[in-house]
Amino acid sequence: MLEFKLGSKAKDKITGFEGILTAKVVYLYGCCQYCIAPQVISEGKMLDGNYFDEGRIEIIGNGILPEEVMGSSNGGSNRDCPKK
Repeated sequence: MLEFKLGSKAKDKITGFEGILTAKVVYLYGCCQYCIAPQVISEGKMLDGNYFDEGRIEIIGNGILPEEVMGSSNGGSNRDCPKK
């Protein structure tokens, strides 16, 4: 299993989709995916992050440190959770 640092700037090798790694999901059967959240806004709206298998991910930059975006308590919206 590959291990990427959350907060890194990443790109999907197949589609070219870019953004920041914001989440990691490991499924019961061993599949590991990371969420890439885009750093762009389209027509005033935030775009959803997308989950990609770890083998498709290429780290392209440092991105942002988790400490830079942490609040005083954990939690928040879960809008980028994996969808069926």
